[in-house]
Amino acid sequence: MAQELEQSLKKAAEKVAQYVSDVSELTVKTNYVIISEDGSGDFDNPKLAAQTTINLDGDSETTVPMRKATDANGGETLEIDMPLFALHESNVETAITYRAEMLASLLDLLKDE
Repeated sequence: MAQELEQSLKKAAEKVAQYVSDVSELTVKTNYVIISEDGSGDFDNPKLAAQTTINLDGDSETTVPMRKATDANGGETLEIDMPLFALHESNVETAITYRAEMLASLLDLLKDE
């Protein structure tokens, strides 16, 4: 009986360790597909438009979608594609909320044990 309990606790600890490892880095990718006039698109090969990686220690990295533009003097400049970036930011917030809820559920589960 004691050995079965020990094995169960060991398996639970391994699952928790794997879960913590899985959530230690959160990566959100926002892709795009160009749709043709007939409504078809190559959804099997989307192109990356923006990406954010957030680590549990708070470090983060974001790649933002940029467009070439012309400034007032006729020179070339870059500007953020704001509608696409806003969509990406929404995806990031959703992922952060989901991860927080999953971690809270895990902590509640461990408190009950």
